[in-house]
Amino acid sequence: MSLDVYLKAPGGDSPERWAIFIREAGQTREITLEEWNQRFPGECPSLAHVGGDSTIYNANITHNLTGMADAAGIYKALWRPDENGITKAHQLVEPLSAGLEKLRADPDRFSTFNPANGWGRYEGLVAFVEKYLNACRENPDADVTVSR
Repeated sequence: MSLDVYLKAPGGDSPERWAIFIREAGQTREITLEEWNQRFPGECPSLAHVGGDSTIYNANITHNLTGMADAAGIYKALWRPDENGITKAHQLVEPLSAGLEKLRADPDRFSTFNPANGWGRYEGLVAFVEKYLNACRENPDADVTVSR
C-alpha cells in the first residue's frame, strides 16, 4: 500500500507520453531509458502510458513511513490534506518546508523510524518531500489530491 499524491492543473490536460517506472526503496519513480539501460543492460523495459489528463505531478511513497512523517509534523499535510482544508499546492509549501527542515536537522532521530522490513527509509521520505515541495512551488495554483 502507498500514498499517491497528485497536483492537477485546473482546466488543462498534460501531454501524453510513454515512461519507465521502477519500484525502489518503497517508492515508485520514473527513470530515463539511458538509466534503464545502465541498470539493466540488454533487457527491455515495460513502458507506461502517462498524461492526457490534468495531472502535472504525481508521486507515491509507502505507508510504512507514516510514523516518521507524523514525527516531522507533515503526516496530515501529506496523507490527509483534504481533511485539513488543503486544496491548492501553495498551501503545502509552508508545512512541507517546515517538515523537511525538521527531517534534515536530525537524520539520526528520524532514521529510527525506518521500518524493520526495509520497505521505506528516511532518505526516501526526504527525497519525496523535496520533490513534492518543489512541484508545489512550481505549480502553486495546482489542485491537490491524494489516494491512500
